[in-house]
Amino acid sequence: MAAERTQVGIVGAGPAGLLLARLLHLNGIDCMILEARSRAYVENRIRAGVLEWNAVRVLEDAGVAGRLHDIGLPHEGVVLRYDQRDHRIDFRGLTGKHVTVYSQHEVVRDLIAANLAAGVPIVFEASDVHPLGFDDDAPEIAYVAGGEHRVLRCDYIAGCDGFHGVCRGAIPAGVLTVFDRIYPFAWLGILADAPPSSHELVYANHANGFALLSMRSTSVSRLYLQCAPDEDLEAWPDARIWDELRVRLATREGFALTGGPVLQKGVTPMRSFVVEPMQHGRLFLAGDAAHIVPPTGAKGMNMAIADVTVLARALATRIKDGDGERLARYSADCTDRVWKVQRFSWWMTSMLHRFAGQTPFDRRMQIAELDYVATYPAASALLAENYVGLPIG
Repeated sequence: MAAERTQVGIVGAGPAGLLLARLLHLNGIDCMILEARSRAYVENRIRAGVLEWNAVRVLEDAGVAGRLHDIGLPHEGVVLRYDQRDHRIDFRGLTGKHVTVYSQHEVVRDLIAANLAAGVPIVFEASDVHPLGFDDDAPEIAYVAGGEHRVLRCDYIAGCDGFHGVCRGAIPAGVLTVFDRIYPFAWLGILADAPPSSHELVYANHANGFALLSMRSTSVSRLYLQCAPDEDLEAWPDARIWDELRVRLATREGFALTGGPVLQKGVTPMRSFVVEPMQHGRLFLAGDAAHIVPPTGAKGMNMAIADVTVLARALATRIKDGDGERLARYSADCTDRVWKVQRFSWWMTSMLHRFAGQTPFDRRMQIAELDYVATYPAASALLAENYVGLPIG
């Protein structure tokens, strides 16, 4: 069995693992990434596309924001659409900040290129990955690459391998407390070869269910419809999707939705999920391995960036200065922010979606909540402050 040595072994080459590797490298700390998928797969996996203000600052400091600033789309607000009327939340006016639309797969491409250029090893298509020994002072990661059994010996393991990864499951039973909520609906999402019909995101509350108009670039639109969790995609030909989007996104003034060829189609389940603590021994969880939010608040990738920013600082302080206090409180430092982001995502989801059994009273209360947020500056500021992003660390 071939053996390798590094200071931090990272499982997962999504935004969390790749950014952590980049930040550690910039601090002079050796690391290595193991990824189950191929490079082509992770570089073309379409996911979230909205970056918070502070997330962009982190990517700037990491030296990977060049393309982001070249092709990313700064957004200074969002539109809440209900009762077929538009109400804009002015991020810039309320907070002095904005968000940037830049697809997650582009962030991944930037980080892979930067890490490989810096000599950070990334093993793609690593199988049979098993974090071991993290309860003591000799953690290691066993894996298979190219048909060969290997072991990566390290001082610390970072589990950045997502909700379905192996790292969280490697922690002994009884250590983690799980907080979970499954929502009774999902999103039917499409990626379309069509220019966005709005220059800012539109969140629509409609009697038929929620709809979202988003984008990935000036020529590619990302649109979603609330649907059943077990929705049959075969029952949704492209024409039906566009028809329903036009219904849910309609305005009294006659909103024109630009259609086009559907490039991708899928159903995204909705859940809130948190585990505490986010660490055990020398194994640390980050990103989706530790928490999931419903996508309504556009927080998934941003939470991963926040986690690894905190983790990178803590590891650097421990490895370079011998001070383990930050590392010991990594989970505590992260979970306070995690729960605030969960609250925001839950609130946005509750305010915008139609729930089974919703009564006329429930419906009027939902509209009153939206109207309060859109009408009162303090309520608008609450949404804006959370959307552009809470402080990191």
